[in-house]
Formats: sequence, C-alpha cells, structure tokens
Amino acid sequence: MTWNEYLWFAIPAIICWISAGIMVYKCKKSIVTDILMIAGIVIFAAFIIGLWFGQQRPPLRTIGETRLWYSFFLATIGFFTYKHWKYKWLLSFTGLVACVFVCINIFKPEIHSTNLMPALQSYWFVPHVTVYILSYSMLGAATIAAFIQMNKLHKNAADDKLYQFMDNIVYVGFGFLMLGMLMGAVWAKEAWGHYWSWDPKETWAFITSAAYLIYIHMRLQNAHAKFTLWTLPIAFILLMITWIGVNYLPAAQNSIHVYSN
Repeated sequence: MTWNEYLWFAIPAIICWISAGIMVYKCKKSIVTDILMIAGIVIFAAFIIGLWFGQQRPPLRTIGETRLWYSFFLATIGFFTYKHWKYKWLLSFTGLVACVFVCINIFKPEIHSTNLMPALQSYWFVPHVTVYILSYSMLGAATIAAFIQMNKLHKNAADDKLYQFMDNIVYVGFGFLMLGMLMGAVWAKEAWGHYWSWDPKETWAFITSAAYLIYIHMRLQNAHAKFTLWTLPIAFILLMITWIGVNYLPAAQNSIHVYSN
C-alpha cells in the first residue's frame, strides 16, 4: 500500500469520527457512538499497517507520517478516556482534532522513498517515536480539558472530577514523554557517541518537559488555579514547537534531528 490509497481510508475515518462526535450528543444509546469511533480507528489503523508493509519500514520518518500516528492515537485515547470519564466533549474534540491532522495529510501529502538513512536504522526507532506521539496525544487531550476547566472556573463552577482527569492524563503523558527522551538519549549514544548535545530539538524537548513539570508542581501545591491551568496550553505550544516548529528555525537547519519535512 502507498499514499495513493490514503483517501480511501482517510475519508471514511473522518466520516466515522465526525458522526461519532455528533451522535454522542444526539443518541441516548452509546453503542452507536462506540461503533462509529471504533470503525474510524480500525479503518485508519488498517491504512497505517498497509503503509508499513508497502514501504517496508515503519511510517514514522516524516512529519506527514507522524501525523498519521497522532490522529490514530488521539482518536483512540479520546474514545477510551470518554468511556472511562464520560465527558462527551472529550470525544468530540479529540475526534475533531484527529480529523484536522488527517485533512492536513490530504492537502499536503508526504510521499518518500522506502529507504531509511543509517541513523534511523535502529531498533530504538519505532518505540522512541511511537512513545513520543502517544504522549503528544495524551497531553493534547489534557490541553482541551484545561480550556474547559478555565471556562468553568470563570463561572465559579470548577469541576474536581475534571481536575482529576487532567492530572492523571498529564502524569501518564509526561511519563511517556520522559520515556521517549530517555530512549532518544540511549539511541543518540549509539548513533553519534553521546547522550545529549543540546541540539535545537533536544533543547526544546527540555523546555517542554520543564513546562509540564511546572504544571505538576503547581497542582501538587494546589495554588494559583488560573496560572496552573494556563500552563497546559503554553506547554502544548512548546510541544508543537518541539515536534514541528523547530524544523523551520534557522538554528535547526544543521540539526542532527532534522531529516525531512
């Protein structure tokens, strides 16, 4: 399978996820919403698996390929967290954001050769990138929750259950973020002879992890609620710079982490 078949999977997945986001409010029985979300996830997973076999390598090399995983993980995490926490908005927003990234790949397709450069031909490649994208998806969901909570706080109706959700998903997402960073350090040692070089990508990764640590610290102190909530969207912006934006910085043009856009 190649990118030429992408539309045949992307459009049905979008229809399923958008329909699920609507039906979660319209339909009293959750079975319809569940079927639509699962169908979209399965359809999208089928393309990722097919592309993996078609390219004879994991589709994790380019920005376009990581967008595939981000859409998949975001929809999957949104569905399972909805089933646990019962927040309808979470299902709708995660499905919508997943669709946005699917559409970006429709209008800006990324087609590359099946070969990987030597630095990427490592058994650390798949777990390192996958764990990072999984953490990005969780932290993205936490950011959406932060905006909802800020609105509730403005109305003096803060939701303690929502705080619990945000804390739990940030803890797990941050754990995956640090695990990905540790894997990257070990991989860098094997590939370039050193664990850390303060490369632009590494520097922004450090800044991002520090921002999430600030959130965790402030929540444990249980003070400055508005400041604490604003920490999450700010941290997520930093995360997007680390993932995508740093590739366009002049200082990153000679980065050992920039392979292809």
